[in-house]
Formats: sequence, C-alpha cells, structure tokens
Amino acid sequence: MGRYELLTFATPLALAQAAAEAWLSEIQSANLKRPYCVALSGGRIARQFFSELADRAKKRAVSLEDVHFFWADERCVPPSDVESNFALAEKWLFAPLHVPPHQIHRIPGEISPEEAARQAAAELRRVAPASAAGQPVFDMIFLGMGEDGHVASLFPDMPAERFSQADVYRAVTGPKPPAQRITLAYAPISAAREVWVLASGPGKAGALRESLASGSSRHLGRVREMREQTRIFSDIHLGQKPLRNGVSTPENNC
Repeated sequence: MGRYELLTFATPLALAQAAAEAWLSEIQSANLKRPYCVALSGGRIARQFFSELADRAKKRAVSLEDVHFFWADERCVPPSDVESNFALAEKWLFAPLHVPPHQIHRIPGEISPEEAARQAAAELRRVAPASAAGQPVFDMIFLGMGEDGHVASLFPDMPAERFSQADVYRAVTGPKPPAQRITLAYAPISAAREVWVLASGPGKAGALRESLASGSSRHLGRVREMREQTRIFSDIHLGQKPLRNGVSTPENNC
C-alpha cells in the first residue's frame, strides 16, 4: 500500500494541461454503461485546471454526458459566493461546457453543515455504486494540497480517528475563514478507483516531501498510505528535473 506516481512539471499551466489531457483520455476510454462519478476540489490550481478541461474537451469533442460531478469539499457559503468551490467550477467548467444541472451535485453550503453533509452523502449514494463495505465508490477524486499538507478539508488538527468507516461527508471546522466546511471522509477517498492530487506552489515543497515519506502523518501522506496507488501532478521540484515536454520521469514508490 502507499504506492504513488509523481509527475513533475515546469509550470502550473503545464501541470493543468497535462492533468486535463490525462483525465479526458480516461473519460474517452472508460466506456461505461453507468454514471461516472468524479469529485472536484477548489484551490489555486483549480481555476487553471477547469479552464484547460473546458477548452480541451471542446477541441477533442469529448462527451461528458455520463459524468456526474460531486465535491471533495465545500465551504459553508451560498453557491454564488466567491469562496464557493461550486462557483469556481460553474464559471470555468460547467458553464463553458453547458453541463446539464442533473449531472451537477453540489453540496448545499448555505444550510446547516450537518444537514449539508447528510444530504451530500445521500445524493452520492443515490448515484454512485457501492463497495462491498457499503461505501459509495468514486471513479475519480481530484484533490489539491495546502501548505500544511491538508487535502479536501482534512486539516492537521483533525486526527483520522475522528472519522468512522461509515462516514462519507462530515461537517468540520477549518483553521481559516470560511471556517465551516463539508469534507469527504477518509473511507470514500480510500475506496475511490482513482485519486489524482494537483499539488502546486513553491511554498508546499516541505509538505509534499513529508507526505511522500513512509509513515507520514500529513493528511496527503495518510491518504497515500491507505490506497494502493495515487497519482500526483506537481510543479514542486523535489530534486527531479522536468523534461523538455514539461514532465519528469514518473516515480513509482512503495
């Protein structure tokens, strides 16, 4: 467990472009006869990633008609708020691609956090297939990473022990405003078929390095350790030299 593939890029734009191309290729090859469930995240790299997705999906004529969009986390704000992860995706991904409303399953951040988490879990269970353990299974989860190594809204002061195996979404309080948030718990992240992390920004080098170390207590490290494989797209150089096409040789580690 804990294997990962680290792809290193020269710039945030190159990272966003490569992740967008790779995911669109995944969609084209999936050939599913059921909804394809993906969880999106916010963060600084998300705007570029969504914009590249929209642009490249149009150019490649990739159909997203079977893709259902959920969230890895959301701030407890109205859907039009500038802090809303939904609002970011709506502006840069859904509106440009005219994604139908029935494929968008936003977390209702304007209601009480506990009720929002309950509704989000129920909506995911309604659409996604379930694992043998009863967890809804995402086809893909996109995660960002903060300077402190947090992913989704799983922050350093939140021990993994606080989350039960039955949790899908949880209401949590973060260290910076807007403090009230809804986040995916560890179990559905562990159960997902694919987890891709978009780690961007020079201030995150220490957190990424620690997250890749064996036995890491960083939240990205915990996520990585509980999965068989995690793919990390990064513009943070930990000794790797990007190739001329923008990506270093992948690292596969235990």
